[in-house]
Amino acid sequence: MPTDGALARSRPDLAVAGAVLGWVGAVLVIDAVPVTAGPGAVEPVRQVALGLTTWGVLWLLLRRETALVRTQTLVVVALATCVEYTFSPLLEAYVYRIGTVPFFVPPGHGLVYLAALALGRSALFEAHRRSLVTGAVVVGGAWAVHGLTADRPDALGAVWFGCLLGFLAWGRSRMLYVGAFVVVSYLEIVGTALGTWAWAAYDPVLGVVSQGNPPSGAAGGYGWFDLYALLLAPWLLRTARRVRASVGHRPPGGTQPVVPLVVEPVVGAVEVESTAST
Repeated sequence: MPTDGALARSRPDLAVAGAVLGWVGAVLVIDAVPVTAGPGAVEPVRQVALGLTTWGVLWLLLRRETALVRTQTLVVVALATCVEYTFSPLLEAYVYRIGTVPFFVPPGHGLVYLAALALGRSALFEAHRRSLVTGAVVVGGAWAVHGLTADRPDALGAVWFGCLLGFLAWGRSRMLYVGAFVVVSYLEIVGTALGTWAWAAYDPVLGVVSQGNPPSGAAGGYGWFDLYALLLAPWLLRTARRVRASVGHRPPGGTQPVVPLVVEPVVGAVEVESTAST
């Protein structure tokens, strides 16, 4: 497949990924700017503004997507938000600069998924599928080994890198996980470097699993959000269609439908009765 043609066909998807990476980087930089005057008033306003605008960016990007992709993205937002509030303010596996989950983080997870999906489905990524998968394994593996041998050990990163290997080996959407490796690695490196959040040295549950700042294989951990989005979104859409269909057959005003009385022929009734008795 010619690279020039693949690049031309990939421009819409690359534009989505570029917009997400640019916006995420801008939000993290703005969030890291010190507040020098009236911190009690300025900080909440900044957090609300960043959150609302991030929701707005997600809404704009999702408008051009299919119902399936929109549902997948919202599944990621819902799952990731539950994980965020459990593992950050509650268990303190990692702690945000402001002490709780920033308002821009839930929609940010949706943007991260959308960017990974856009990269993974692009013709350019498809044209270089084998080399990109190999690159993710090599770079991720080197990062995981470095984490294990660093002054601050990173066992969690190695575990998550093992998850990434599993997704790349057996997952049906391998290029989605390659895209996630790119986007999530970027997000974690920039976010921890700016001090938006920081990972604890050890896991908060067992207290024995060391964690890097950031963990080297964070994309492998994030891959579980991707997996559940792919699994749950079709079921949610089917369920929603069934509900809409059942509601659409109800008469207005909530009254029960009138079922016409039909008198079956005697022969039919005998046939049903004899069948039931057998």
